[in-house]
Amino acid sequence: MPRVLAFGTYNVRKHPRVGILIDGLRKNGCEVAEINKPLMLSTAERVEILKKPWKLFGFGLELLGLWHSIAKHARTWMKTNGKPDAVLVGYMGHFDVLLAHHVFKGVPIVLDHLIFAGDTAKDRGAQGLKVKLLKRLDRMAINAASLVVLDTKEHQEMLEPGDASMVVPVGAPDEWYEAGKQAGERSTDIVFYGLYTPLQGVPVIVKAAQILVSRGITPKFTLIGKGQDYEKVRSISKGMNNITFREWVEPEELPSVVASHAISLGIFSTTPKGLHVVPNKVYQSMAAGCAVITSDTAPQRRVLENGVVFVRPGDPKALADAIESLVADTEYLTRKQHDARTAAQRFTSDVIARDLAQWISNNK
Repeated sequence: MPRVLAFGTYNVRKHPRVGILIDGLRKNGCEVAEINKPLMLSTAERVEILKKPWKLFGFGLELLGLWHSIAKHARTWMKTNGKPDAVLVGYMGHFDVLLAHHVFKGVPIVLDHLIFAGDTAKDRGAQGLKVKLLKRLDRMAINAASLVVLDTKEHQEMLEPGDASMVVPVGAPDEWYEAGKQAGERSTDIVFYGLYTPLQGVPVIVKAAQILVSRGITPKFTLIGKGQDYEKVRSISKGMNNITFREWVEPEELPSVVASHAISLGIFSTTPKGLHVVPNKVYQSMAAGCAVITSDTAPQRRVLENGVVFVRPGDPKALADAIESLVADTEYLTRKQHDARTAAQRFTSDVIARDLAQWISNNK
């Protein structure tokens, strides 16, 4: 049985991806232990540090303290158990993988690299030297890994030819599938959740809602989250009484909250990053049994197939038309919910981690 050590300052509660991989590896016959001291930063704060590395000094003592703790724990673990067959460094592990490379000499290191620092910063408005430095950070992290795991082919193509890599879809945790099974009767309510970054395209959602109002169609929208475009979205939606804003929902509550809605919304931006990803909310919403609408991009169409309803990126009218077609036709809505649940079975933790478990077994 291959022994894997999940290592780093990842936070499964806030960023479930590494938890999905750990669960999937276990279901595929790997023994997985964890050495983890979560760095209590949000995705937005971590990305802000990637955009502005000098802010690293603001939490440097905390990070160094966590690194000291996990490095010490790792050495103690290896004295008792020997070296693991592989080390898994979780999502947003740009810094953690450098530590892992130092601590676990001679051990294959798997880096879950869903975010390219340079690409993400550029998507959020950075340019010039800052982007170049962050691309250098990406390269340092990739060079420290034996295998780089990415979520789409488009991200894989951003690597250099000699980089060892594997595409593993983001997938969804088991609790999202369970929430879908337990969901009662759904109304025609619509939900969006996530950071209000340009990638998400939340202004497109509220503009679509305005178009629907002009047609006399007023389904209830719940928009969960906060971020860069939040004030802009609130301004656009001023006076609309069919939109409810919730700035935060506890991660443990989110699956059931989403599953109580008929329709869940993905991403709708036209940014380069928006054309490269399949967001976790799409996998999660399909698992929860919602009909899902998201942007018609190459990775999403290739991966999701008929599991979702596609609309042109950045097009409020196209999104309004898609929403209207679902809320106006109960049979169509039910069919797309069924399509979502069916497609979601391809993205359970055991399915998505199968090839990774095989790689670890072959390279131990």
